[in-house]
Amino acid sequence: MLTLIVELKNYFLARKKYWLLPIVIMSVVFGGLLVLAKGSAIAPFIYTLF
Repeated sequence: MLTLIVELKNYFLARKKYWLLPIVIMSVVFGGLLVLAKGSAIAPFIYTLF
């Protein structure tokens, strides 16, 4: 997992694709929310956000 993060960072710095960074971050955040909402005690609190 750490190598993926390092490779993404190197890609963004080398190719100067800084505009992709917010898209990647929001995708990770929403993916994490979906995983938490799937079957945990946190699910009712996540549903109130939307």
